[in-house]
Order: sequence, then structure tokens, then C-alpha cells
Amino acid sequence: MFKNQRGFTLIEMLIVLMIISVLVMLLIPNLGKKSKEVNEKGCEALVSVVQAQADAYYIEKNSYPGTIEILKTAEYITEDQTTCPDGKTSLTIDEEGKVSSGDAP
Repeated sequence: MFKNQRGFTLIEMLIVLMIISVLVMLLIPNLGKKSKEVNEKGCEALVSVVQAQADAYYIEKNSYPGTIEILKTAEYITEDQTTCPDGKTSLTIDEEGKVSSGDAP
């Protein structure tokens, strides 16, 4: 009756789904390990950007800002640039104008 119709059998579909499942199980744990590294790199990049803005503030005002809040109120940085991408680590500025993250030595 349906001799010439071609398609996938149930067994072939199950084998393909099993292979995809195994690949997903191998990839997901590796992606979770990378998120910490991505947050660290993002924090380093943000520190560089805010440092450049602190230097721009110094060029215009002839003194470094005392706090991150001063940079924010002077509109050199935005609210979301006051903390690292992890949302927990705040940025600080020392008296010499060096920007660092809270976890930096």
C-alpha cells in the first residue's frame, strides 16, 4: 500500500535524540564553569573603562574624583557602571585616582 514512501523509522529518531541528549549533557556543565571567568573578565574591562573616565575627570577638573558617586553625578559613568557584572562587587577609587574592584588586592 505505502511501499514507495520514504521516512525515518522510530528507532532512527530515538537514536538521533539520544545523541543530541548526550551532547547537551556534555556541554551544559562546561558552560556553567565559564560564567565565573566571564564575570571576572567583564569586571576587569569595566575597571579599565571607569579608570579612563576618572582620568578624563582629572583632565577637566585638575583633581581626581574622591568616590565613584562623584563620577556618576558628574555623568562620566552611569549607575550600572558602579558595580561589576556579577552585581555584587563595587568599584572604588583611591586618593590617587586608581580605580579598583572590591575584590582587588
